[in-house]
Amino acid sequence: MLEIACGTGWWTKRLARLADSVTALDASPEMLEIFRHRVRTAGVRRVQADVFSWKPDRSYDLVFFAFWLSHVPPDRFEEFWGLVRRSLESRGRVFFVDEMAWDGVEGYEQALGDGRGTTVRRLEDGQTFRMVKVYHRPAALRRRLRSLGWSAEVRPAGDRIYWGVAGPEAARGPTPDSARP
Repeated sequence: MLEIACGTGWWTKRLARLADSVTALDASPEMLEIFRHRVRTAGVRRVQADVFSWKPDRSYDLVFFAFWLSHVPPDRFEEFWGLVRRSLESRGRVFFVDEMAWDGVEGYEQALGDGRGTTVRRLEDGQTFRMVKVYHRPAALRRRLRSLGWSAEVRPAGDRIYWGVAGPEAARGPTPDSARP
């Protein structure tokens, strides 16, 4: 399994229980230092690299990322999904979780409207941070992935979160709906 943007390893610890091996990728040395202390599980390999310049050294049956897709700049969306495709085995799958736009987000973040998804986030202590934050709507994201050649299901999980599962069109297998009796 490949985990993209593993951060401090919160998800990695849980994923490692489900997989024989996990490659955990992140660009931040600070995050990976916390990860090093938090995740001491056999079969987990840390890789420090920028996701957009990283070249996978093997293929994976599953690629996972949580709360990362919303930080991919709109002009790099296709490039990112190309990397994901190159990382997958022929019948591999992608599973992801992220935030949707929600009522009240405007008081906490301000989109700059620069076309790159740049947002200013203001914390309760008054600190402000600039970051990329793109809130995808599940139906629109599903259509966009399908236009890029992915078989995809993207569904809300409450008011703020969505989950998705996708695979390259050529590897299309049963979707969550078609697997139900």
